[in-house]
Amino acid sequence: MVCPGHPVPRQSMSRLDLEELAEIELQRDEEEATALGAVRRTPVAPMAGPDPALSMNHPFYDVARHGILQVAGEDRLGRRVVTFSCCRMPPSHELNHRRLLEYLQYTLDQYVESDYTIVYFHYGLNSQNKPSLGWFQSAYKEFDRRHRKNLKALYVVHPTNFIRVLWNILRPLISHKFGKKVTYFNYLSELREHLRDDQLIVPPEVLRHDEELRNLHTGRLPPPTKTPPPRPPLPTQQFGVSLKYLKDKNQGELIPPVLRFTVTYLREKGLRTEGLFRKSASVQTIREIQRLYNQGKPVNFDDYGDIHIPAVILKTFLRELPQPLLTFEAYEQILGITSVESSLRVTCCRQILQRLPEHNYAVLRYLMGFLHEICFSALLHAADVHTSSGARRCGMLALVCASRGCGGWW
Repeated sequence: MVCPGHPVPRQSMSRLDLEELAEIELQRDEEEATALGAVRRTPVAPMAGPDPALSMNHPFYDVARHGILQVAGEDRLGRRVVTFSCCRMPPSHELNHRRLLEYLQYTLDQYVESDYTIVYFHYGLNSQNKPSLGWFQSAYKEFDRRHRKNLKALYVVHPTNFIRVLWNILRPLISHKFGKKVTYFNYLSELREHLRDDQLIVPPEVLRHDEELRNLHTGRLPPPTKTPPPRPPLPTQQFGVSLKYLKDKNQGELIPPVLRFTVTYLREKGLRTEGLFRKSASVQTIREIQRLYNQGKPVNFDDYGDIHIPAVILKTFLRELPQPLLTFEAYEQILGITSVESSLRVTCCRQILQRLPEHNYAVLRYLMGFLHEICFSALLHAADVHTSSGARRCGMLALVCASRGCGGWW
């Protein structure tokens, strides 16, 4: 019951070195999954099956619907068991990891007055769904003495060397007493010696992975498996879904609601705001607004009293698109524009834009039209009140673009 993998050097390593090593080990995990034939299952989080007890009014429905956390009866000592399944985690752009941490606290708060056990199924953690290392640190720091005191056992199932490296990163934070509660199990058969088999909730993906590991150990080939379907988004999801999905959900409307609402608000109240799209906003506020949008609830930016919030929401919406506006297919062509003769570059740009999907082109045109307004507004503001040189440069850039006919691209 030890953590397998490549040994971690004993000499002192900096935090940066350890973080880099953790990424390397995670890549090795994925390579080993490929060798087992399991890589077909890891990029997406399979559906956990509907939970009849889960209501859309659940305060953490956006996270709970993935089935990452499950309450799985009791262990052999009568302690409540909570399972955490990495294979249920969708790609990072589809899951708010802060909300995941809050949901974990919310779930454990219902049981921490008594002794409890956590089972962590490590299989399925990969570069696409892994939270940041800072998230793991926050997860440990934010659990108070109640959570740590009554946690009697933390079982890590199917550990890899990534876990060993992560433990080295978190070691300065973790007490010796807490460390003694952690036990590693290479196979489910070892875990079942401590838990009631009839109550333990093990995802099918973990069961298949365990069988593949045991077959590998005995020299047998694993049976072929089918790729499970990806989890559907929320019916009202706005962030982290494709433009085509939003178009289909909005009766063919090409401009997504979040984009239209934020642009309309900024056009009415923010065109002359200095530092627009440069200044940040509260992460907690942004996540709260994302949650409202994803649940189909109205958002009134006047309630927040900060003109930069809708600008950050707009940037966040674009950043979390599964595919960028100019698409991955056009990436190499865009990079190649600089090597095209200057007199042909405008033609080259037009050709790229003409090949974009309809919804991508419509959103890009709408967005560029709005940014065009901001540039001219900054120019007028600079001329009126002699504001910062940055605004004057922005305005001059707009004039140069207009004089060269760039507006015709869109």
